[in-house]
Amino acid sequence: MIGRRVDSLAVQVELETAEPPAVAAEDVRVRRGGVEALRGVSFALGTGRVVGLLGPSGCGKTTLMRALVGVQARVSGRLGVLGKPPGVPALRRQVGYMTQAPSVYADLTVRQNLTYFAAVRGVPHAELDGLLAKVDLGAEAHRRVDALSGGQRARVSLACALLGEPRLLVLDEPTVGLDPVLRKRLWDLFGELAAGGVTLIVSSHVMDEARHCDELLLMREGRVLAHDTPSALAARAGSHDLEDAFLALIESSSMPGASSVEDGSPRDAGAR
Repeated sequence: MIGRRVDSLAVQVELETAEPPAVAAEDVRVRRGGVEALRGVSFALGTGRVVGLLGPSGCGKTTLMRALVGVQARVSGRLGVLGKPPGVPALRRQVGYMTQAPSVYADLTVRQNLTYFAAVRGVPHAELDGLLAKVDLGAEAHRRVDALSGGQRARVSLACALLGEPRLLVLDEPTVGLDPVLRKRLWDLFGELAAGGVTLIVSSHVMDEARHCDELLLMREGRVLAHDTPSALAARAGSHDLEDAFLALIESSSMPGASSVEDGSPRDAGAR
């Protein structure tokens, strides 16, 4: 049986950081097509963290991310983003969202896409060259998006999500299709952003990427199975391998009388 974490949802984070949590969720539920996609999800995230959102396909990761950015219908429960309800106008410059499928215009060049979205968000064009360099697309700036590889298109979407220096970045599978060198560069970038106070929620199917995160939210069947640091989760499951640890947690949660590890924040969430 997995022991239930009894830490307060948001109080602990607020006490440690002296500011509202980046994200606070309490009993969040979403029904889609008569099916409960999220089943009472509760957690709190501090600022300046790289948070890995992990779990198998269909576990509710994308639904949760859509709820956080305010584009998911039929959300119940309590959900706060940077101290405000998701999707309110005041958050438009403070939250960046990268969808799983590239959400940019294929018939425009890389720079034209960035120029357009910068105008929409009221971001100075002086930022664009720096963003292109961050995602390693400087040499592709004048190429049309439909001429790029899948990984390059994903990086155009990432650059658009970074416009305006948002305080919360919600990234759905940002490293899919990238070679190991580019994946490392992006994870280095995520760490640099977190060090500057940005909170990142990064979804992935690849458990190997979990080691780059400050903390992990493991999901299964619409619930948060566990929320803790990578080292603490591995120790709890008695395995040095995070994939084995996740599988062990799944097996334990399936046993009669087991309960999910949810609510609250990781024990060492204050240290990077």
